[in-house]
Formats: sequence, structure tokens, C-alpha cells
Amino acid sequence: MSEQDWLASQFEANRERLHSVAYRLLGSASEAEDVVQEAWLRLSRTDGGGLHNVAGWLTTVVARLSLDALRSRVRRREEQLDIELPEHDIPDSKQESLEQQAMLVDAMGPALLVVLEYLSPTERLAFVLHDLFGVSFEDIAPIVGRTPAAARQLASRGRRRVQGVGLASKPDAARQREIVHAFLLASRSGDFTALLELLDPDVVLRADAAAVLNSAKQAVGPKFAPEIRGARSVAETFVGHARAAQPALVDGIAGAAWAPEGTPRVVFSFTIAGDHIVGIEVVADAAHIAASNVVLDLG
Repeated sequence: MSEQDWLASQFEANRERLHSVAYRLLGSASEAEDVVQEAWLRLSRTDGGGLHNVAGWLTTVVARLSLDALRSRVRRREEQLDIELPEHDIPDSKQESLEQQAMLVDAMGPALLVVLEYLSPTERLAFVLHDLFGVSFEDIAPIVGRTPAAARQLASRGRRRVQGVGLASKPDAARQREIVHAFLLASRSGDFTALLELLDPDVVLRADAAAVLNSAKQAVGPKFAPEIRGARSVAETFVGHARAAQPALVDGIAGAAWAPEGTPRVVFSFTIAGDHIVGIEVVADAAHIAASNVVLDLG
């Protein structure tokens, strides 16, 4: 087996985990896939003989690329800088046990992506890598440019903020479905006010490259950009459109799909907190859709 073939086999063995890491960090399947592909390009240009832990190397690359993407979002939004507290801010004696950390993550489920938006990029990375994927603080430290002790504090701060946001407002499946149905109805009827009432003021709409390209080619229908923020901008994107979209379950969560002749071509995933939509992801890439579990609501 050639060195390139060996690297390719190592990458494929780790691809699913890498995509999971990137998705948890970025909250977008399309962005996660871009990061994973970039990790492969970098691996393919690397001397495999010098790699003693390919899985760890790939995880580090994916984490660094994801952190860069998260920081870029912050800069684009002109939000406050990612300010770190001093290392003595959180005593080690107050750290939660590993069992408590695991229980917190398990309790989150799909809603975890909602509350992760409340964390700074470095808090998010430290919390996700350690609590969700078991990466040591010694390995996290060089990624965030901190000491292991500071990386531990970042994860703890992230964990406390996640707990502080809470999940009491997470709606049940029936309520999620009602909200998606109401969103589609308001979109089709052109009810701008109703759309605003359903959308969180800070809602984020993300579309993959295929969705952006396809929408630009269409004479009618919503026009997508890679990222659109704010209730008014998102409502303007959808108002008077979505006539051909129908409710669907996307990986078990209430969503929607454009599915001519019963085949999903565009999938809309919704993140809902309380009675408001806080995130919408539009995916038109055929491979991504094929990898998702999309069940059309024919009722």
C-alpha cells in the first residue's frame, strides 16, 4: 500500500467522527463538510511517515479550522472580542465530575446546538472537544493558545453558561411541528408580521453552496446567501415564498423539504427554542441530503 493510499484509508476511518466534531463546533452540516474536506487536503500534502497519531492530528486540524470559522463569524458580526478571564477565575475544586458532564451532554440532545451559540469561540471549542469527544485539556491547550489549566477553565465556563441558558424552554415535538407549519403558512401567504413573530430577533439562516447557487438561478423563490442574520432579513427572504415546500422530519426533527415527485431536493432544518425559530439551515447538496433521514409529512 502506498503512503497516499494509507493516508486515505486513515482519513476515511476517521471521517464520520471528524464531521461530528466539526458539526458540533459549527452547527452547520455544510460548513462541517467543508472543514473536513480541507483537513483531508492538508493530510494528503503531509508526510505520513512523521505522523504517529493520525486521528489526533486530524482532530486538531478540524478543531483549528472550526475555531477560525467561529472567530470569523464574530468579526463579521462586529461583536465583542473573545475576552478570557484570568486562570484563577474558576477553582478546580468546583469542576463537575465526568459523570455529571456526560449527563449534561446527554440531556441536551439536538437543543445543544442552540445553547452553544451563547458561548465564545474558545469556550465552545474547549467544551465540545472535552465534554463531547473526550479530548484532553493538554491537547486542547495549543489549539486555543492557552495553558491546559486555562483550557480547563474555558470548558468549565462554557459548561456553566450552557447550564445557565437552560433547556426548560425547549418545545416538545408536537409544538415544534406546529411552529414549522405556521412558518410555512406565513411564508406562502406573505404574512410578514406572522413571520416576525415566529422568528427569534437574532435568528440565523445558513445555506449551503448548492442552495445559494440554485436560488440565484431561479427567477422566482427565495434568494439565499451563505448566512443571513436577524428576524427582519430572514423574514424578507421567505415572505411570499416556500409554496412548494412541505413539512418533513429531518433526522427526527420537525423541518421542511422541497420534494418534487417525492424526492427531497432542498431540505430546511429548523432549530427552535421556546416558541421561536432561532436557526434555519438550507441544504441542497445531494450528498448531504442522501446522508440525512428525511421523512415527508404526507398527513
